[in-house]
Amino acid sequence: MSTMIDIAALEEIPRQGARVVRTPAGCVAVFRTATDEVFALDDRCPHKGGPLSEGIVHGSQVTCPLHGMVFDLATGLAQGADQGRVATHAARVEGGRVLLAADFLLRRSAA
Repeated sequence: MSTMIDIAALEEIPRQGARVVRTPAGCVAVFRTATDEVFALDDRCPHKGGPLSEGIVHGSQVTCPLHGMVFDLATGLAQGADQGRVATHAARVEGGRVLLAADFLLRRSAA
């Protein structure tokens, strides 16, 4: 089981919005859906480098603000002809707090 970091109260992340967690290993966007599910993805679109945290959240997807590519929040997979993928990170809600897996920091610093 990976170490989880408490990053915010669920209410601090807007519904159908995101919060950016800045780390020495890069930025992670933590998304909250309309049904209070949370997902975490790298905050950089692989196509044009757009900040996914500024994209439009709809259902369990986010649309890149720069070029409209749609990514599945659970898998990080892009939809449509221009396939791509964004790294995902484990996130969950416990007791009204959003927890983010810290293992991505260890993987990135070891590389």
